[in-house]
Amino acid sequence: MEKAIIALAAALAVGIPAIATAYAQARIGSVGAGTIAEKPETAGIIIILEAIPETMVILGFVVAVMLILQFA
Repeated sequence: MEKAIIALAAALAVGIPAIATAYAQARIGSVGAGTIAEKPETAGIIIILEAIPETMVILGFVVAVMLILQFA
């Protein structure tokens, strides 16, 4: 039973940030496309802003790995 709870916690540590990141990237992408259409010189900034939310998923993955390795 303990391993099942750890696996669920690891799944939630990746899943919840992944959903939040998808939502954030969808909003940033749609607004970024409009911004780049009006001002093409902002493309570099928009690319950076699109990549920033991805760190949430990476950190969630690190937490999941730490959970699994600590209790394995």
